Amino acid sequence: MATHKRSTEDFVTPVRRLLVGLLVLVLFATFLLWRIDSPRVERFRAQIVDAVVPNMEWALVPVTKAAGLVEGFQSYARLAEQNQELRRELQQMKAWKEAALQLEQENAKLLDLNNVRLDARLSYVTGVVLTDSGSPFRQSVLLNVGARDGLVDGWAAMDGIGLVGRISGVGDQTARVILLTDSSSRIPVTIQPSGQTALLHGDNTGTPPLEFIENVDEVRPGDRVVSSGDGGVFPAGLLVGEVARGSDRRLRVRLAADYQRLQFLRVLRSHPGEQVEGAGGLLVMNPVLAPVAEGVPPEAAAAEADASDDDGAAAEVGQ
Repeated sequence: MATHKRSTEDFVTPVRRLLVGLLVLVLFATFLLWRIDSPRVERFRAQIVDAVVPNMEWALVPVTKAAGLVEGFQSYARLAEQNQELRRELQQMKAWKEAALQLEQENAKLLDLNNVRLDARLSYVTGVVLTDSGSPFRQSVLLNVGARDGLVDGWAAMDGIGLVGRISGVGDQTARVILLTDSSSRIPVTIQPSGQTALLHGDNTGTPPLEFIENVDEVRPGDRVVSSGDGGVFPAGLLVGEVARGSDRRLRVRLAADYQRLQFLRVLRSHPGEQVEGAGGLLVMNPVLAPVAEGVPPEAAAAEADASDDDGAAAEVGQ
């Protein structure tokens, strides 16, 4: 038994050494073959690759499947993370929705307590900002709304947050808006809470300066700036921005509107009032649509107005 085992080992050891030597020789030959720089050897290498690689696709299947499985797990992890983020944003949006509903209800209650009557004619037209085709103004944009939509020169344009400019030039289908930053733009403003009036003068920069301030000492950086309504150019109370002190130590306005992302603008419809001659200089939107006294039916008010006219006519006849 021991003799048979010894003979087997004597046979296996030389064969193993021979196989190892052949493997080393093949590897060395392959190394030399891939290191020789010769056109013939290059063609030979290409033939070997063409003959061996296509037949080895079955060996790459597990690697490909494993790589796809890992990529799928990574994609699933990203989707799960995005899902969690969207859930958090949805919860935040729900909270904002509740807050907005509460503020809307509170605003309605305050309007009702103050007996505020809003003019239904005070509406707006929304237009898309087009590419500026060039104009004598340095700071202006074009809108895709015009005279067909009822636009009139001088109406205020807002981006939904703050005042952007005014309509200057109306075509049938387009209108031009001069921005507050334009050098030809000058609008009267009110600085809150001090109530100081000033003139916002565009200078082709993002922070136009304030001029002709009544009392500079009462104005502080961070004060709210709104349109004053003086001159009838803009309605009063439109948000313009906040006071800031520039590098030149001048008081300027950091505009509330985002001039870098002007995509849609709201053009506020303005209805000029009609001057009534007589004592007091009463200013009404339209005598026919004058407000009726609280609690008095329209028919009674009209009859009272006719009676007053008849009395006035009788008095003139008596004289």
